[in-house]
Amino acid sequence: MKRSFPRIIASLILAVILVNPCESAALAAPLSADMIVSVPDQMLALVDRGKLIARYSISTSKFGTGDSAASYRTPLGTLFVSAKIGDRLPPGAVIKNRTPTGEVVAVDALGRDPIVSRVIWLRGMETQNQKARDRFIYIHGTPEERRIGKPASFGCVRMRSRDIIDLYDHVHIGTHVLITLRRIHDFVKPEEPDLVAKTD
Repeated sequence: MKRSFPRIIASLILAVILVNPCESAALAAPLSADMIVSVPDQMLALVDRGKLIARYSISTSKFGTGDSAASYRTPLGTLFVSAKIGDRLPPGAVIKNRTPTGEVVAVDALGRDPIVSRVIWLRGMETQNQKARDRFIYIHGTPEERRIGKPASFGCVRMRSRDIIDLYDHVHIGTHVLITLRRIHDFVKPEEPDLVAKTD
């Protein structure tokens, strides 16, 4: 007896799931964590429903917060990941105009301050940050790792190369990012002790 085409397709899908259930589960798993960027803490946290998943030291703008054109300030409020650039690039790989140049810069290389390793491009969701994408506000790697932990950028959120690579693999297009003047502990449930700290 002939089997209908839809049943054949369904059988093939079931066979793939049975052969590799782990891969199927990974593909289906939702990434529900949000990013919280605390300006006073100079910290970025991945938080999932109040549970701290990971945290990283960062650097926001040395000019303060805001979203005016040519202000070089870090915008506040809720944004989202609109693009990711730098898949599989090595740490320190230079990215210019969102394109890898082929150059790799060492950590704290004298006189060098390019964007490196990965770029997470943000788009604003509110009036107070509506210019963010056009201002090219990124979360990105920097070779100036000695400046991480204090405001030093020109508007973007800077991270160590190893940290931006790790973060890049945990977030996706559409992930929400809250840049705030509040502290990370305001967003984390105190009874959640397990976390992966990335602060050293």
